[in-house]
Amino acid sequence: MKRFLFACLFISSLAGRAQSPAFITDSLDAYIRRGMADWQIPGLAIAIVKDGKVVVSKGYGTREIGRTEPVDDNTLFLIASNTKLFTGTALAKLEDDKKLSLNDKVTKYFPDYKLYDPAATQLVTVRDLLCHRLGTKTFQGDFTFWDTNLPRAEVIRRMRLLKPPGQFRQDYGYCNSGFVTAGEIIPKVTGQSWEQYVESTIVQPLGMTNTYMLTAGAEGRPNMARPYTTSFTLDGKPVRLPYDNVDNLAPAGSMVSCVKDLSKWLMMQLDSGRFAGNQMLPWRVLQRTRDANTILGSRKSAVYPRHFQAYGLGTIMSDHNGRQVYAHTGGAFGFVTNTCFVPEAKLGITILTNQDNQNFFELLRYMILDAYLGVPYTDRSRFFLNLTRPETEKQVQELKALADRVAKKNKPALPLANYAGTYQNELYGTITIRPDGDGLSIAFEHHPNLTARLDYMDGNEFRMTYSNQAFGVFPTRFTVNGNTVQGVEIKASDFVEYDPYPFTKVTRGQ
Repeated sequence: MKRFLFACLFISSLAGRAQSPAFITDSLDAYIRRGMADWQIPGLAIAIVKDGKVVVSKGYGTREIGRTEPVDDNTLFLIASNTKLFTGTALAKLEDDKKLSLNDKVTKYFPDYKLYDPAATQLVTVRDLLCHRLGTKTFQGDFTFWDTNLPRAEVIRRMRLLKPPGQFRQDYGYCNSGFVTAGEIIPKVTGQSWEQYVESTIVQPLGMTNTYMLTAGAEGRPNMARPYTTSFTLDGKPVRLPYDNVDNLAPAGSMVSCVKDLSKWLMMQLDSGRFAGNQMLPWRVLQRTRDANTILGSRKSAVYPRHFQAYGLGTIMSDHNGRQVYAHTGGAFGFVTNTCFVPEAKLGITILTNQDNQNFFELLRYMILDAYLGVPYTDRSRFFLNLTRPETEKQVQELKALADRVAKKNKPALPLANYAGTYQNELYGTITIRPDGDGLSIAFEHHPNLTARLDYMDGNEFRMTYSNQAFGVFPTRFTVNGNTVQGVEIKASDFVEYDPYPFTKVTRGQ
């Protein structure tokens, strides 16, 4: 009997070890430390859930460059769009509670709601808002909405000004303002704000005691990671950024959390809505969030063992070596993060980082998926690091070329006063341009904490440098007719929005 018991225990031990691949037990720490050095990441936190247990929950590096406070599994990061699945789950639960239907018309809750196309306005449903199939371009409108003082109601109202390049219910375009609209339906049917409902219904019952629904006050919270970027730098060194305040986009991306708390969220996802022996959410609610609504791709990937991708209600579903994977990323200035769960393998992963110009946070996730799902080892971080170096070097050369043009100290084509004045864009609102020493400065109506410096180069073109480096450094051209300045085109980083904004001059400078 004792020999039998010993044999069972031995076999059980071997099985447990088999479930922790060598990459996880022997190589993970070294791989992360090397990757953080290669990609210039100050701090990283990771949790891995397997078979109902947290097998990894730890931090690497420091919360702030130049200080010694380490990142641990309680360190806070902006999780940005990983918020979206919380919003989708909340609305799926409200449907399950018969408070609404995901197929309800949005105009049922917002009678004055409009999209650019009147036909789409009449058809658009709650589900459409949650699965990015409005026909808008990815990030369209986000320069107007991101980190601005526009309230949620105004974000929703201005969606009527987003002219979609794609077809309604046919073309995918990642739309943060759509998620805001969906989230703001929650107060209509519950009497609670989005943040109150999600916190009381999901976050608190899961014991996520170190999770915050809003970004406001992030800087003052204990054990908070500081945001950094290497974008638009000549030396590739991380630069400290201000914290985003995106609470006007809260249902799309305002939550702040840590891997210790997010592991609870993942364990609930992996156990059909159960956590710590209690049914936290009905299984059918989670199923609804995982139904494919928008096809993102159905061709075999040349890089990953993947054949399809689709969007549910705040999560992307795909396959990885024959297993179904649900995942999402989140990006705010200075932070890129992910959450991922593979129910068939009882595997969950979350990775949080505080440097936004890197792919390592996702490549590490794929390395972990490879290890657990039987994909032969390949160093994804090193492969993509070499792949992205030419693009990084190209950006550095472009920045140097702009600096060389500024250094020539050419005389402006027109007096600086001619460029000064108020400029208007229908979607954004106004910007004000004023002479500033030997250049110009821009004040943004809806970004009270943001300015930009314009340094003359040649023709009617200036180098524009935002006070928040994450917004970027770009050449900016004024439209001129004779001696009359008619307008200017403003570009922000692709991290914010891809297309530039044309502004028309409406008043002369003082």
